[in-house]
Amino acid sequence: MRILVLSDSHGNVENMARCVELTQPNAILHLGDCQRDAEALHRLYPAIPLQGVPGNCDWGAVDSPEVLTEYGGVRILLMHGHTRSVKASTLSAIYTAKEMGAQILLFGHTHRPLVDYDGSLWVMNPGTIGRGSPCTYGIITISGGKADCSTYRI
Repeated sequence: MRILVLSDSHGNVENMARCVELTQPNAILHLGDCQRDAEALHRLYPAIPLQGVPGNCDWGAVDSPEVLTEYGGVRILLMHGHTRSVKASTLSAIYTAKEMGAQILLFGHTHRPLVDYDGSLWVMNPGTIGRGSPCTYGIITISGGKADCSTYRI
C-alpha cells in the first residue's frame, strides 16, 4: 500500500494533483492548510480515499485537529501540529503519538520536511506542497504490517 502525504497546500491544488499522478497512491492524507484544497483534490480523484485534519489556516473548521487512523495494520496519528506547538518542539506530539499507540506520527505546519525513526515510531513532516523552495511531499509504504516513510521534492 502506498499513501501520499500532503501538507500546507495553501491553494496549490495543481502541485497536489501532480503528486497523485507521479505516485499513484492507494490513499491520500492531507495535514491541513488548506482543507478546501484537499476537497478539490478529492473531487479530481474521487476513487482514492482521502483523509485529513484542519490546520491553523482552516478557520472555522469543526473537524478534530488530531485523528488516529489505521492503514494496512499500521496506526497513524495525523495532525497539523499547531495545537502541539511543533514549530518549537516535536516532543509533545511524539509523546501523544506514543501514548495513543501510533506507529507513525504525521504533522505539517513547519513547511520543513522531516523523517525520523526511533525503532518504534516513525515521525514524518512532508513539508509544504503549496509554496516553498522546494515543494515536498511524503510517501508511506506499508507492506506486511510494516511501514516505511520518505519525503520527496516535486
